[in-house]
Amino acid sequence: MELKLFILGIIFFAIAMFMLFVRKYFKNLFFYKIFKTFYSAIDCLWTSILVASFVMFFIIQAFKIPSSSMEKTLKIGDYLFVNKFIYGIKIPFVNTEKRYIVLRNVKRGDIVVFKCPINKSGFKKTDHYVKRCVAVGGDKVEIKNKKLYINDVYIEEPYVYYNNSIINNKNFYISDFKYYQKFWESGKFVSIPLDYVLYNFGPVIIPKNHYMMLGDNRNVSFDSRFWGPLHDKYIEGKAFLIYWPIKNVRII
Repeated sequence: MELKLFILGIIFFAIAMFMLFVRKYFKNLFFYKIFKTFYSAIDCLWTSILVASFVMFFIIQAFKIPSSSMEKTLKIGDYLFVNKFIYGIKIPFVNTEKRYIVLRNVKRGDIVVFKCPINKSGFKKTDHYVKRCVAVGGDKVEIKNKKLYINDVYIEEPYVYYNNSIINNKNFYISDFKYYQKFWESGKFVSIPLDYVLYNFGPVIIPKNHYMMLGDNRNVSFDSRFWGPLHDKYIEGKAFLIYWPIKNVRII
């Protein structure tokens, strides 16, 4: 969206510059007044649009919750603002992983908006997801009968919701830990039956500069259990405020 706004702003800027070039040809007072009114509108438009695109690139952006994967923390149709500068600023249109002016790194418990990390039928890398970060680089992650363990310590998660009481003890078992880890990191878990990793998963080690992202509505969330660890380059920002509907307004 921000890229489209930026391009639109550049187009209006070009029109405004062209109008400045041809204004000397409007010698009739009546037509000059019309021209001046039109030019003022175009000049205001390109300035406003470029400012808006700058804000969306670097500071704050609106986002709509598209699915139930974060219920009951975030509901379908909730609108929220995303803080895009807290994890650092990336230079637009440059294919780089480097961030500047990093205020802090992603922490466990953060609700994060990020670009889809896979390119698979039905999923586009331009799509945005919102999930909760449960582990960072170097952490050991395991799920046993719906319970999350980080570095072999049970993590109490009062925000997690399962819409049924079933505990499926199936697990995608590979005796060689290194092969399991490699299989998971490469995103190949998307091809196995869902119930093999919904309730029992791991253990895996989160690679450096990667994160484990899970939905709070665990048994309907398409998350890091399936497509692997999330690289830092895909992160857009931290969700911080639900602004619509009015009844749900709150700081996250």
